[in-house]
Amino acid sequence: MALTGIQIFKLTPKKNCKECGSPTCMAFSMKVAQGAVTIDKCPHMSEEALAQLSEATAPPMKTITIGAGDEEHKLGGETVLFRHEKTLVSKNLYAVNLTAADDADAKLAAMTKVDYDRIGERMYVELVNVKYTGEGADAYAALVQKAAATGRTLVLECADADAAKAALAVCKDKGPVLNGANPSNYEAMSAIATEAGVALGVTADTLEALYDTVAALEKAGNKNLVLDVGTASIKDAFSKAVLIRRAALKDEDRTFGYPSIVNIGAIAAGKPELQAALAAVFTLKYGSILVMEDMSYAQALALYGLRQNIYTDPQKPMKVEPGIYPINGADENSVCVTTVDFALTYFVVSGELERSGVPCNLLISDAGGMSVLTAWAAGKLSAGTIAKFIEEHEIANKIKNRTLIIPGKVAVLKGEMEAKLPDWNIVVGTTEAVQLVKFMKDYK
Repeated sequence: MALTGIQIFKLTPKKNCKECGSPTCMAFSMKVAQGAVTIDKCPHMSEEALAQLSEATAPPMKTITIGAGDEEHKLGGETVLFRHEKTLVSKNLYAVNLTAADDADAKLAAMTKVDYDRIGERMYVELVNVKYTGEGADAYAALVQKAAATGRTLVLECADADAAKAALAVCKDKGPVLNGANPSNYEAMSAIATEAGVALGVTADTLEALYDTVAALEKAGNKNLVLDVGTASIKDAFSKAVLIRRAALKDEDRTFGYPSIVNIGAIAAGKPELQAALAAVFTLKYGSILVMEDMSYAQALALYGLRQNIYTDPQKPMKVEPGIYPINGADENSVCVTTVDFALTYFVVSGELERSGVPCNLLISDAGGMSVLTAWAAGKLSAGTIAKFIEEHEIANKIKNRTLIIPGKVAVLKGEMEAKLPDWNIVVGTTEAVQLVKFMKDYK
């Protein structure tokens, strides 16, 4: 059971020092109880109290780390079932399935082509699921090594102990998932995964058998787990994914408090359209790793856009850093264009400016992560804020050109800006980003 704020408060040092960021120990305790902050934010908590509270206040769903270096990923750690309740913290990851029967070079090359940026986030296939199909330990290890050469994190779908050992020998430093434990072999597979220091995937035909297997693994000391919902049917996989997550978060049953793997490519083999639809479903409920036969650019555009919408913090605006962003090789003599720091606005505007081919300096001021009209209405985008930005960033010393193009939707600011920036030529730009290409070419 989760502790209440009062129960947590009784174990605090009651100094009211404010070093945790809260005005009082009671306020801090309430935030910990709500999951807003972690107990270790208090610098004066005793070791005994920390040990007592850490497990009790930890999220009911464990956070599992896979991969290594730049390809390190977090799975799990969720505290709510739905995004509107709070925030989903660990985005799900997409994997492409690879077997000995595939043309590995062609499949991996096609996978790496899906790699682009959307609103400042890299969209690419994060994982490769390498499935063992009985080709022998050496052949499987060679296939794993080829997949590892892509730099992506691996999921080793392998229930054969010898093949698993051979595969881990060539990739364990990359932090793969060994997905091969079941009720009949979990002890041997757990020993292999523990020795290699990697997460272990667990599966079973029924939820009851899966629960008992996970409980046995936890009793043996292995809590670095991922739960495979199986491939019996779409209905079975969906039911397991939902029930596992509800048991962990709603019923606070920590035995099921682990991320999940859904092998969509096996459930809907040979049906790319159905796989894309199912991937969308399991992106929402509740696949942590989604394995597909392939990932086309068309599939990625829909799935990654959906994922980005779901796994962003609704309490934090998506914004870029204020500053000067040169476009198309702009220099100190290039015209200046300004807009707000809302990430979507920035990437749409900068994309259209790039398409125009006209060198320009894009000036981004702090508008609180709001869109143009919202920022203007809230007083975050005004002649004063733009003038202050130009002064604080010493734009006059960095850029000789004195032409500044402002968004057409705030044309009302032109007169006031001319008064505050008398040395500048204020030009009213377009109302929509799509009109910028023609506008910039005509202005040039």
